Amino acid sequence: MWLISLTAKQAFSPSLLSRYPYETLFRSQHYALLDNGCREFLFLSDFFMVAGNSALDLFNSIMGKTLSMFLKNLSTYLSDCYDSIAVFLCIHIILRFRAITAKRNIPALDKYWEAVLELLWPRFELILEMNIQSIRNTDPQKLGVLDTRPHYITRRYAEFSSAVVSINQTFPNERTNTLLGQLQVEVENFVLKMAAEFPSRRDQLIFLINNYDMMLGVLMERAADDSKEVEGFQQLLLARTQEFIEEILSPPFGGMIAFVKESESLMEKGQLDKLKNDEARITQLVRGFSSSWKQSVEALSQDVMRSFTNFKNGTSIIQGALTQLIQYYHGFHKVLSQPTFRSLAVRSELINLHHLMVEVKKHKPNF
Repeated sequence: MWLISLTAKQAFSPSLLSRYPYETLFRSQHYALLDNGCREFLFLSDFFMVAGNSALDLFNSIMGKTLSMFLKNLSTYLSDCYDSIAVFLCIHIILRFRAITAKRNIPALDKYWEAVLELLWPRFELILEMNIQSIRNTDPQKLGVLDTRPHYITRRYAEFSSAVVSINQTFPNERTNTLLGQLQVEVENFVLKMAAEFPSRRDQLIFLINNYDMMLGVLMERAADDSKEVEGFQQLLLARTQEFIEEILSPPFGGMIAFVKESESLMEKGQLDKLKNDEARITQLVRGFSSSWKQSVEALSQDVMRSFTNFKNGTSIIQGALTQLIQYYHGFHKVLSQPTFRSLAVRSELINLHHLMVEVKKHKPNF
């Protein structure tokens, strides 16, 4: 017992804390307690031929002061601790050690494990709630100059959340999941507030996509693909990416896209004849696309690759944009093949759809 008491006094000395993370010392201390506590309980039960409450009382009379000192040291550390990852690791160390003692059928340390968890859980939840409140109260205008690259706050969140999620998978805790969900909501709101600082919708979308993509990438390194955090950011990334694709296609091809959408809507209602006098508009759209689509696609590709920090994500966006462009042009073909426009001479100037697909593939970047 002297050895454990000596360890308890020395384990968290300033010299050791400066050399090792707290959770490392915490694990070493409690692993020694686990091993010695189990052996001590078995020895007492066998030597004094006691069992049940008598064995527990005897164990507590010998180990009680040591356990009380452990709890006091832990309480002192937690009083000014703001390292939520360290606290969460300590929680899971205790959960694992408690499972080991249960497997060994040693009840001697059960009350101690519970006492430690009663100290750790409230502190962890408090720190997490403070983080949530901090994000909620953050004013984007006080964070200095912004650009469209991933923000350091979102990176910190992603690394923190992925660490907690990966640890929590071993012994899932619903309260932790709830707090992480609240933190995610506040981070999503924060990202939207940051994006609102950009004057153009295009820059807002680039900022959102870069941040969602970065957070998703970090989370997927550690969290399960079906975790709430991963699924949430996947949906956000997909929605903003689709909006961005429409945004970048609009300047060079907006006229054709608007015509296709308008025509398809009228076709559904059987009112396509309302556009039969738009020959001049259609002619301009057909010839404008034929003469400028290559230059527009090239400019679009270069612009996208300059805008996104993740080349893989940029490539995916370009491919999505080109696929969407082909779909719109296919719709354009389909509209002009209707009886209302079948007699238009300009239809002969339409680019063959297969030829367009072959040409578009040449503009897909490879990395």
